[in-house]
Amino acid sequence: MEEVIAIAIGVLAASGVWLILRPRTFQVVMGLCLLSYAVNLFIFSMGSLFIGKEPIIKDGVPQDLLNYTDPLPQALVLTAIVISFAMTALFLVVLLASRGLTGTDHVDGRESSE
Repeated sequence: MEEVIAIAIGVLAASGVWLILRPRTFQVVMGLCLLSYAVNLFIFSMGSLFIGKEPIIKDGVPQDLLNYTDPLPQALVLTAIVISFAMTALFLVVLLASRGLTGTDHVDGRESSE
């Protein structure tokens, strides 16, 4: 299972970086989204996710790491999702304003001569 998660993180990160390097602004937005998904999945996988274990201290359960899961990575991912949503919304507004002012959706504002 760890190999599948590692491959998924690698594919998402590589696809995100490839899209960020593209000349069109919509591709850059999609690349940022994929890269944020890769980072969220990485943070979530580093939290040693356990199924059926308590996230908070409960009476009658010994207080050691064998019986509990760490809630901090889940909280970090939730915060990162909210921040990436706000960043994407802001970037889309800037994209629309830039498109209206320049008439093109290229990152540098000029059409390529290819």
